[in-house]
Amino acid sequence: MSYPHKFSVAPMMDWTDRHCRYFYRLMSKHTQLYTEMITTKAILHGDQARLLDYHQDEHPLTLQLGGSDTDEMARCAKIAQDWGYDEVNINAGCPSDRVQSGSFGACLMNTPQVVADCVDAMKQVSNLSITVKSRIGVDDMESYDELTNFISLVEKSGCDTFIIHARKAWLKGLSPKENRTVPPLNYDWVYQIKQDFPSLTIGINGGINHLEDACKHLEKVDSVMLGRAVYHQPYLLTDVDEIIYHQSSSITSREQVLLSFIDYMKVQSQQGVPIRAMTRHILGLYHGQKNAKKFKRLLSGSSVTLDHLYEWLDFTVQSKLN
Repeated sequence: MSYPHKFSVAPMMDWTDRHCRYFYRLMSKHTQLYTEMITTKAILHGDQARLLDYHQDEHPLTLQLGGSDTDEMARCAKIAQDWGYDEVNINAGCPSDRVQSGSFGACLMNTPQVVADCVDAMKQVSNLSITVKSRIGVDDMESYDELTNFISLVEKSGCDTFIIHARKAWLKGLSPKENRTVPPLNYDWVYQIKQDFPSLTIGINGGINHLEDACKHLEKVDSVMLGRAVYHQPYLLTDVDEIIYHQSSSITSREQVLLSFIDYMKVQSQQGVPIRAMTRHILGLYHGQKNAKKFKRLLSGSSVTLDHLYEWLDFTVQSKLN
């Protein structure tokens, strides 16, 4: 399978901001990164620099858009291209109250023609790849045929890449958190989509926590997306380039990652970014290590500084020597 982005970190609201993404890039050169979902109205009427700026090292980088108005989606696709993004992804899977009131996210699975029209409008003004992230269904959308109808209609508009969260979304009765765990996983439907649409690039998402599992999925589909597993255990990214992309990579210790991120935080803090806005993303760096709780306590303090992190590095080095 020739799709270049075999492994990605999912767009996660309030988590995958530019600081988080830079931290991930320190551990994997090839992982595809996504922004948080950003609504079209926020981009068109808000602070574009705050919403869209990123570090050049973040590439390959995808902007995920939330919206359903074809004109707004097209305008944002053009902005994304001008801003230097590599790809734009349409969110057709988020089940939050916010997306329901705005008629986007998982709601869009009920209106595949709207998604198709958005893709068409976006491709007319942009040379970027326009992709779609969806669920396998929503609410009363129960059948595999309804999923294939969604894929088929959107494909005709020129979309050739779908990332499918292998759960239904329940917009009524389940919270966004429950929607990530309560609806049962159905990987077989995603596998079947790949068989029924062999010319399409099909990615899979949902309930995947280990690279070993990712490799098994890659036997059936083109790409695998992990979300919260990476956020809580980010150091697993250090194995992605070798295991998923078969690219040699030098072993990077947690201390090397932290030291590089401190250098980044120095620059950002001089530009007015609060330290805690960045350290909140690295709480899981020592997941599974004997000092993990101590590291989290350090970062959870209200007055954590870069000096505290340098002291931590000295502590970990001494611990290894002893």
